[in-house]
Amino acid sequence: MTMSPLRWVWAVLAVWGAIHPMYWFVTWFMAEGWSLSAMVDAWHANAATSGLVWDLTIAAVTLTVWIIAEVAVRRNWLALIAIPATFCIGVSCGLPLYLFLRSKPVT
Repeated sequence: MTMSPLRWVWAVLAVWGAIHPMYWFVTWFMAEGWSLSAMVDAWHANAATSGLVWDLTIAAVTLTVWIIAEVAVRRNWLALIAIPATFCIGVSCGLPLYLFLRSKPVT
């Protein structure tokens, strides 16, 4: 079975959304030390970064509610993997990963 072009787009974006942010996180940890609390402090270094953190947090919570609501109806349990991907990596991975999993052809 071949994947549709749109599924390929979701897959590529999920991989990019996992790798690219992780590069910056690992770069920061290598320079600043492996302290998660220090990273959270850095996220709130100024009003602009705090706004971005809250924007992404609200988007992550919204995506989580959407995933849970759709999984309850569709019974696509594998799609739940997008929730830890969202909170452990970011919305940039979780959203396209969910769309990839959601767009699987119905058999």
